[in-house]
Amino acid sequence: MADATAALDLDELRTFVAEVLDVEEEEVTDEADFVKDLGVDSLMALEVMVELEKKYAVKLEEKEMKSITTLRKVHDLLASKREK
Repeated sequence: MADATAALDLDELRTFVAEVLDVEEEEVTDEADFVKDLGVDSLMALEVMVELEKKYAVKLEEKEMKSITTLRKVHDLLASKREK
């Protein structure tokens, strides 16, 4: 498990999300839309959310799941959660 106090690394997050979604890392650009560009469905989105919660020791709300549509948005949300 990652150290919760460590800085949130965007490239590490990209690698992690690509693994969970089973896509090439290059496809997970900062602004690639998970649904439109990567074909993520609601079940995959839920899996990503659960894995993010485990890896980064944060609690994500269901309503937040709808807002995390790109890697950049995931990064910003996790960074804000970890500051609290």
